[in-house]
Amino acid sequence: MVNSDITFLTNEDERKLSTRLSNLLLKSNRFDCLVGYFYLSGFYLIRKSLEPCEKIRILIGLETESQVLKALQRAKIQPEFDFHSNFETVKEFSKVVLEQLETAEETAEVETGIEQFVRWCAEGKVEVRAYDKHKIHAKLYIFTFNSDQVDKGRVITGSSNLSLSGLHDNLEFNVELKNRSDYEFAAAKFEELWKDSVEV
Repeated sequence: MVNSDITFLTNEDERKLSTRLSNLLLKSNRFDCLVGYFYLSGFYLIRKSLEPCEKIRILIGLETESQVLKALQRAKIQPEFDFHSNFETVKEFSKVVLEQLETAEETAEVETGIEQFVRWCAEGKVEVRAYDKHKIHAKLYIFTFNSDQVDKGRVITGSSNLSLSGLHDNLEFNVELKNRSDYEFAAAKFEELWKDSVEV
């Protein structure tokens, strides 16, 4: 008999981190993550599952992909995203994202993912901040569930960064923490680091 209550996520067969993230996001109204590295490929992979979330906060280290930082700057300069006037931004990001997303079937889908990231940043649905006090090597994903759920939330921590490789391709080792005390500790620590971070 197969155990459907998977705690360890290794990206092998039925233990894909991207699948588990997507399933947890569907019942979450808030998603916080703390990662040393953030790539648009990771956002692209789970973007459809992020749609129901009211708030997405990403706390990054300084080793984040330069294209992500440029997209954030573009979102600040032009809060209302217009695909045609931002064609150069999409074109610039597409080159890097296409290299990372070899599994994407259509270029239009990749460009749509980039457009969505920039739009959500401009709208305030996505906030990205950098923690510059110490080097971040943590990989922490915090899910705050909708009020109709029995549990308050869940935490996944381990070796995976927010990237295509970390969420799907690489052999990784992550664990899902289901105890309320673990959720509360992780959420409180994230808040502490978030308050001490800088806007990018």
